[in-house]
Order: sequence, then C-alpha cells, then structure tokens
Amino acid sequence: MDLHLKNKVFIVTGGAKGIGEAIVLELANEGAIPVILGRSKKESLDLEKKIKDEGGNCLNIIADLSEASVCEKAVQQTVDAFGEIHGVVNNAGVNDGAGLEEGTPERFRKSVDTNLMHYYDLVYFALPHLKESKGAIVNISSKTALTGQGGTSGYAASKGAQLALTREWAVELAKYEIRVNAIVPAEVMTPQYRRWIDSFDDSERSLAEIESRIPLGKRMTTSEEIAATTVFLLSKRSAHTTGQWFVIDGGYVHLDRAYNE
Repeated sequence: MDLHLKNKVFIVTGGAKGIGEAIVLELANEGAIPVILGRSKKESLDLEKKIKDEGGNCLNIIADLSEASVCEKAVQQTVDAFGEIHGVVNNAGVNDGAGLEEGTPERFRKSVDTNLMHYYDLVYFALPHLKESKGAIVNISSKTALTGQGGTSGYAASKGAQLALTREWAVELAKYEIRVNAIVPAEVMTPQYRRWIDSFDDSERSLAEIESRIPLGKRMTTSEEIAATTVFLLSKRSAHTTGQWFVIDGGYVHLDRAYNE
C-alpha cells in the first residue's frame, strides 16, 4: 500500500532509539523526511548516516526538550530546512520511577515536566504549519495510563494526560482537518525496557514470565509493529481517523488473564 508520504516532513521526538528509531526508519522507507529530535547524539548521527547512505533524507536536531523555547527552535529549524511540517510524533520520555510511597512532590513534578510538557510545547509551535498541511499528530503513550504499574506516579500521570490531550486536540483541531491519535504500547523491547528487565536478579526468567502472559504469540511487541501503525496514522490513508487510542500489545492489556493456550 502506497501511503503517499514521499517528501512529507515529520518531527519525531526521541527518534534515535527504540520505538522512535523504528518510526523514523519506517518514515524513511516510505520516502518521507523524518526530523530526528532528541538528546541521543551518537545514536542520532548513526541513524542519520544510515538513512542517507540508503538514499533517504532526514534532519538531525540534538536538543533537550525540557524548555519550551527549545521546542520552538526545533520547529523553526525544521521549517527553515524544508518549508513545511506534515506531522508530529510525540514519543520522547522515560519511566523514571517517581512514585508515591518512595517519591517526593519534587520528583513527581519533575517527572511530569519531563514526560508531558514537551508534548504540548512542540505541537503548540508546530500548529500553524500543521494547519497549512492539514497534518497529523500521533502521541505515543503507555499501558501504564490504562493499567497502572506501581511506583511510577509521574510517568503514569503523564501518559494518562497524553491520552486526554489526544481526545482534546482531536476535538479542537478537527475544523482544520488535523487528525490526532495515540498509540498505547505495552511490552516492547526498547533499550529502556531492556535496562528494566536487567535490573531483576534473573532477568531472562522475568522476561519469559512476561512473555507467557501475552496472548498473541507469547512474545513482546516489536518496535517495528508500533512504527507501522504510527506511520499509517500519519498518512492520508487514515484520513477519517481521529481521537483514537490504539493499544498494540498482542492482547496483553484487554484479553482475559485466564487465557492460557
């Protein structure tokens, strides 16, 4: 299926590794121009080289998104380079363990600031250009917004807010034909997830236990599977889809835990 994304410009935060990297590569494979926005300098430069060596085009912006002015500058750099923006993928974030019992109000506020505020800031500054292109926004959330996890209040609150913003923006921006949707991953083997698994005494047994509870295929979701749906939602092939949350998890969140085949 041709997604008609050739030479379309999409900003992807946290685009140098994990789910973000997979989204960037999927966009490049479709002939789009991904803008890799994030702090991972080495990974970003390696990814840029890979895309350009394969005949694609991209822009690399190394930046910490903690300040609104940084998001504004990134949008301007993108427009200066390509003249337009067709979509934004809000993906950057970290499950930082800012909980309730063992946390503090300061850690909670910092977590929300780290994981939520740049989602708003980037879309705010990109909005005039998205209006012109009738573009799309995809917010990458997390199953923690739907299920909770324990010990990560700041991250879970941020991810829940991202889902709320998805519906809110879908309503507000429908008159401009800007579509806004969210992806809700569960168990995906990203570098961040690998670090978490490795924190257990018997990491491989812990991983096997998690995989055994995933109904479809008894396996983790891949970053590429998340990317495929994300890129479809950025394309006009999903032209009448907005305000939706797509849970891509092999049935992990919603299917009965008693399932055991």
